[in-house]
Amino acid sequence: MGGPLSDDAALADLYQRHVYTLLSFIRRYVSTREDAEDVLLEVFLAAMERNALIGLSEGEQLAWLRRVAHNKCVDTYRRSVRRPAIPLDSALDMLYGPEEQTPEQVALRSEEYALLRDYLMHLPEQQQAVLRLRFADDLRSSEIARRLNKSEGSVRMLLSRALNHLRKVYAQEIPERRSSL
Repeated sequence: MGGPLSDDAALADLYQRHVYTLLSFIRRYVSTREDAEDVLLEVFLAAMERNALIGLSEGEQLAWLRRVAHNKCVDTYRRSVRRPAIPLDSALDMLYGPEEQTPEQVALRSEEYALLRDYLMHLPEQQQAVLRLRFADDLRSSEIARRLNKSEGSVRMLLSRALNHLRKVYAQEIPERRSSL
């Protein structure tokens, strides 16, 4: 391989040669295919930053990639232990007591969620992605910036714009609801 790994062709070649081997290796350690693909992406992002891979033989490159994949799997496991995922139904049971689980309350909450989903779907794709990574995946701005290949400032700006837009929409929604009652 000639040239730095930041060269697209060299990275693409490295990826093509090792993607399936690494993905099956990673799948042994993470629970879902989506998580495995995320770990795989992190491995190749690390490879992009590591120009010393150029001088290594193919076997040494694969060994390095496997070591990084193993470390990323360990990181993923540690994050899942610190922030365990629980089913949404269980979370609702913990958040709301039995008196708040009346059919009327459940229906109102369901309407609110549907309304929020509708508002989110009308946001630009980049703002949706940033909101999803921040609040669904609980990532920090620096992690989101790396995943989206953007600066932290632009991630914060997208997040701020999305939240301000939602605040504005909800602020307009409240007077409309009061007048309809």
